[in-house]
Amino acid sequence: MSTVILLYTRDLRVHDHPALHEAVRRGDRVVPLFVLDPEILSRSARNRIHYLRDALADLRAALRTRGGDLVLRTGDTVTETLRTAERTGAGAVFLTRDVSAAAQRRHRRLVDEGGRARVDVREFPGVCVVPPLDLTPAGGDHYKVFTPFWRAWERREWRAAVPTPRRVPGPGDIPVGRLPGASLLGQGRGELSPDVQHGGETAARKRMKAWLAGPIGDYEERHDALAAAATSRLGADLRFGCVSPLELARAARDHPKGAAFVRQLAWRDFHHQVTAAFPEIARRDYRPRSTRWRTDRDGFDAWREGRTGVPIIDAGMRQLRHEGFMHNRARMLTAAFLTRELRVHWVHGGDHFHALLADGDIANNYGNWQWIAGTGNDTRPNRSFNLLRQARRFDPDGAYVRRYVPELAALSGAEIHAPWRLDRPPGGYPPPITAAEGPSGG
Repeated sequence: MSTVILLYTRDLRVHDHPALHEAVRRGDRVVPLFVLDPEILSRSARNRIHYLRDALADLRAALRTRGGDLVLRTGDTVTETLRTAERTGAGAVFLTRDVSAAAQRRHRRLVDEGGRARVDVREFPGVCVVPPLDLTPAGGDHYKVFTPFWRAWERREWRAAVPTPRRVPGPGDIPVGRLPGASLLGQGRGELSPDVQHGGETAARKRMKAWLAGPIGDYEERHDALAAAATSRLGADLRFGCVSPLELARAARDHPKGAAFVRQLAWRDFHHQVTAAFPEIARRDYRPRSTRWRTDRDGFDAWREGRTGVPIIDAGMRQLRHEGFMHNRARMLTAAFLTRELRVHWVHGGDHFHALLADGDIANNYGNWQWIAGTGNDTRPNRSFNLLRQARRFDPDGAYVRRYVPELAALSGAEIHAPWRLDRPPGGYPPPITAAEGPSGG
């Protein structure tokens, strides 16, 4: 009897799951395994751990309805995976390929240590629409600019979605372990947002179907409107693989007005192929520049807490704390304020976002921060952002600001987006901060 371990990482679904499909096809017994790795959890936002708990419970239920189960272990991922292989007699470990530095280290260890234990390790697609590095330019290992990547991505023939297994052979008599309780949240970073999104494939697929059934048709015209519910809110579902990006992209591509949304999925793939080639994206400049960063503890704290005195910035930062989510346009503006106005290093901003975002993804979060800071893949690294003009354009009546900054609730949009230098800010709202003239540094 052949036994295959299916190592789940951030692909927590049963629909369109190539590694699961192949494990069921090849194995007489399949051991779906998820390892709660303390080292990874210690770097994770509490909001993501909240989502993870929901996703694991939902995944176990989905596997059990198909005759299988989800085996849960705690410890080092590679050690626990190979220990489970030894206990079950598994000759193979299947997993979905990922791109972060930690994922690449994990894969190298699995291959090396698995080889010594005579366990075959195989990776499968599933994190992106087009697998990272499957598209490469002539004379290079990855695309450094989005537009040529986008053209190649559009021309690429996508893989077919694999069928959802009706039956998953059970893992046998191995103890499956308990689902993690609320105490798991204590291992994470940042605060738990009161309105953080619930997770799991069942909820994610409902959100996907609702998005495709109507709102996607207005995406191109309304996605930048800060107060509108005009974005998919599928970021966390994609980050944890509770929605297949390929399945979503195929459905969006078939929608008569889905092209703008499909382009955003291409951006996601773009940042993943950059990270696959440059796994230090969360710590080192992709394109080093001679920017003189400032150490501004007070300014950084004011930015984090949403009390900069700039309404559109404070609204975005308070949305992040309250929901574990921020509108994409607000992400751009808040990042521009920190790096361009306060001149604080992008790593600090990226780390703060990563400690709160339920959809926090190494490739997308830090890739976008570097793009804004001028050290990443932007072809115009000196691009400027007129924050007042952006606020008036994308929140003209001030509804977004009033939602998250109650001190300004009595003001009209024109009053909210008047020049920031208010002599007497209303309701105890702080005056705008400016860049500190402190020493350059991190």
